[in-house]
Amino acid sequence: RRQWRERGKYNTSNILLSLSFSLSLSLSLSLSLSLFLPFHSEFLDIWDVDMMRRPNEINKMQHHTVSYNSDYLVVRRGQEFQVKITFNRPYKPAEDKFAVEFTIGSSPQFSKGTYIPVFPTSERQSSWEGRITNTSENTVTLGITTAANCIVGKYHLYVAVMTPFGIRRTRRDDSRALYILFNPWAAADAVFLDDEEQRQECVMTEMGIIYHGAYDDISERNWNYGQFNYGVLDACLYIMDRSDMPITNRGDPIKVTRKASAMLNSRDDDGVLVGNWSGDYTYGVAPTSWTGSTEILLSYASSKMPVCYAQCWVYAAVFNTFLRCLGIPARVVTNYYSAHDNDGNLKTDIILDDNGRIDRNRTKDSIWNYHCWNECYMSRPDLPTGFGGWQVVDATPQETSDGMYRCGPASVQAIKHGQTCYPFDAAFVFAEVNSDVVFYSRRKDGTMDPVKVNQTHVGRMILTKAPGDMTRLDITDQYKFPEGSKEERTVLEKAEEYGCKREKSNPPEADVDLVLPTLEINMGDDFELSLEFINRSDQRRVVEAYISGSVVYYTGVTSSEFLFRDPTVTIGPKKSEQEVVVIESKNYMKRLVEQANLHFIVTGKVKETGQIVTAMKVVTLHNPKLIVTVSDGGRVNEEMMATVEFTNPFNFSLEGVYIRMEGPGLMPPKFKYYSLIPRGSSLTWTEFFTPQRAGSTRVIATLDCPALSQVHGQATLTIAP
Repeated sequence: RRQWRERGKYNTSNILLSLSFSLSLSLSLSLSLSLFLPFHSEFLDIWDVDMMRRPNEINKMQHHTVSYNSDYLVVRRGQEFQVKITFNRPYKPAEDKFAVEFTIGSSPQFSKGTYIPVFPTSERQSSWEGRITNTSENTVTLGITTAANCIVGKYHLYVAVMTPFGIRRTRRDDSRALYILFNPWAAADAVFLDDEEQRQECVMTEMGIIYHGAYDDISERNWNYGQFNYGVLDACLYIMDRSDMPITNRGDPIKVTRKASAMLNSRDDDGVLVGNWSGDYTYGVAPTSWTGSTEILLSYASSKMPVCYAQCWVYAAVFNTFLRCLGIPARVVTNYYSAHDNDGNLKTDIILDDNGRIDRNRTKDSIWNYHCWNECYMSRPDLPTGFGGWQVVDATPQETSDGMYRCGPASVQAIKHGQTCYPFDAAFVFAEVNSDVVFYSRRKDGTMDPVKVNQTHVGRMILTKAPGDMTRLDITDQYKFPEGSKEERTVLEKAEEYGCKREKSNPPEADVDLVLPTLEINMGDDFELSLEFINRSDQRRVVEAYISGSVVYYTGVTSSEFLFRDPTVTIGPKKSEQEVVVIESKNYMKRLVEQANLHFIVTGKVKETGQIVTAMKVVTLHNPKLIVTVSDGGRVNEEMMATVEFTNPFNFSLEGVYIRMEGPGLMPPKFKYYSLIPRGSSLTWTEFFTPQRAGSTRVIATLDCPALSQVHGQATLTIAP
């Protein structure tokens, strides 16, 4: 009897490698040894296994995974991929029996879907299909189609053959590992998205725009999601490992996104990012300084420690990378004037004293100038028909859900139609976009009367990046019907059936209107705030007004008040009067916090009627820009140069300045530190880089220091092959 060939790659001692493998395979490949004659010339032996994993080969091209910077095969589930197996002699279908085995997790089991044998003949199939697509001399090409609901993650591949002496199996070889991802191109996959433009944007695009600022003065932040960068896919899988998520749950996008919503913040599970809204970022990176997700994810995976620091758009951006990397279509969404901490109660309460001035000690609710979350696309078999599609998921830790800081997935359709009873957290998101702002007058005896209800302030506008373009897309109508429409009233009534409480009183409208102007102001400028009081009555009106100007965080929380005036304004019948307040930069500059927001609230009581007038305005101060330039030309693997320039326009020095720069397919994140930039002086920073991929992309940069943040710039370039 001829001896086994001794080859370094294969393990000839593990004929019965493990009970779970061998038992299952033996059942599947049952073949009586009596069929083999003692003088059998040569049994089938495995010489080589080619995963066809190179970027220019069929697998990665057909599975839209060419961009992944990985040495391994990366494919998407529910779609065929090819593996070439070279034997010691030509394969004889009538005589030879072999299988390709896939395992995932530490203890693979056939019954749990973590051990899957794949057979080359139609007579014998498992949950994954196999077929021979080509034979050439000793080489067999096997087409393998994974189940469209299989577990997503990193698998190992083995080839096993039946011999006269039992099962002969390749030994574990890390080069034969492969990643299987969600597949929005496969109709049977739960994340199928039947829109190629949306798939390209929400799965394949690395360069994103996140909107911030104020609804009437929108600002943009460039972000490199970097979902294809080296190590990012492993970091995303590590997040699921770290969460102790059962392997068997990792094929269900509902369970994956809900678990990841909790894991992206560190509040209760040592997750990826530490939130910080204090303004003190001494022991980490300021949230406004980040330029992309790669550095954050790689740091978390290598250090096994939460990364400092994040605010809502950082949570949303890194979550977006996680989702796109695993193949779940995703986008970052910004809600302007987002109601928070109202516990499903559709009211944001502002308390006024009996003179009409805001009582800051008793006003606890806040409205964020904007809030960022994610939408991901999937079917919802756990909900009635029609509630699949875009789902809200939010990793910013605000309220607990089922005992952990997480939110979603919540159906956008359910939110729009007031079906807040459906999981997960639809009532919370509904309140974020539909709350009423209710002004209460508090009497000296402690009783409170509603004096004004603003039903249109919250959820003023909801934006995301337009697919295939660097412009914005208004998706407000996907969350709510037009304000005041019959449909909107029906939706609010439906939400109330499910326990969402709203203000039922309808205080009479004051006959004096108050209008604040829209302002675009550069940081460091003096400016005028012009208030217009309009008297719609036929009689004279006297308004005792209170004008408050505060520096606020973008969360709506007041940092400090820098302005207070209490003018008395007299308005003739059917007339209007202007009250002009001069704002000097010296009063607000030294108090600014990182997003440079000024919040003006004007309240007043009409002397003749006792009615309350109110108006609110957020002014986002515009920062100086970074100038980013790149050298001419631009070809793959040819060195280029990027330059960042900045001039300090202020009459004071900037200290402790960090500048960061990166670009998808161009350069990894880089940073430079400047201890001091004197007033009026300039700096220039140049970095060399070598483009790795062809196509249109950007170099993005940020500048951040304690006295100045939200400073960024970018340069767009096209790289030739």
